[in-house]
Amino acid sequence: MTNNDPDSPENSRYWVRSVARAAELLEVLSGAPARRGMSVTELATALGLSKSSAFSTLQTLSHFGLVADDGEGMNRRYRLGMTLARLGSRARDQLSLVDVARPHLTRLTAEVGFSSRLAVPDSDQAVVVDQVATAEGVQIELRMGFRELPHCTGLGKALLSTMDDAAVSALIARTGLPRRTTKTITDEAALRAHLDDIRGLGYAVDDEEDAEGVFCIGAPLFGAGNTCVGAISITGLKLGQPSWRYAELGRVVRDTAARISVGLGYAADHESR
Repeated sequence: MTNNDPDSPENSRYWVRSVARAAELLEVLSGAPARRGMSVTELATALGLSKSSAFSTLQTLSHFGLVADDGEGMNRRYRLGMTLARLGSRARDQLSLVDVARPHLTRLTAEVGFSSRLAVPDSDQAVVVDQVATAEGVQIELRMGFRELPHCTGLGKALLSTMDDAAVSALIARTGLPRRTTKTITDEAALRAHLDDIRGLGYAVDDEEDAEGVFCIGAPLFGAGNTCVGAISITGLKLGQPSWRYAELGRVVRDTAARISVGLGYAADHESR
């Protein structure tokens, strides 16, 4: 079908039709049933190509290991090649967590009016590796490289919520549950129940548990392989914040974390709550 939109990439003088066809073919193959692959006829039909065009594209991609085939003659089936696995691994290696998260943190801060931070897990704590401060209003001192305790901060609890009970117990055995304020959770059973709530909501709230008068709301980040790679949070003064506002802000932080995770290669298998 011809695209008459003059602004479409397909109508650019830099558009290479054969490369586009190869990319479309790989995309179709990615949706093929596991281990079954697809035949030339099935691919040609899916792409609206002749069998000869589909076959020539497959042969070219096979030469570079981007497509693999099994069987002979009419029973030959095609699937994605292992070169794609190698390239995908290289792509993930080149992907910077800070670079992916920064524009989302900037939009988050602009939307909610609170400073936002990015942290990664290190030695049982959350280490801040990037932040976006508010341009106006009261500023809270937030330092790069600052370590957040796991049991009483938004970032720390977000990371803890991705761990199973055994891992949580092992971490507590190493770090303890030191009291920071009168609201700090210092009982392991209470913390476990709290983490269950966090898992259900998708975000963690530090309501003056680390510092009096300060709240923090965090959510975990996931990368390729669906493993936790970090967390983001917003931080502000509790004064004047109604309790219902935390749920509203929590959803915004959670949804921002979900978008960052997708950018990091996370394959979500469920919709947002």
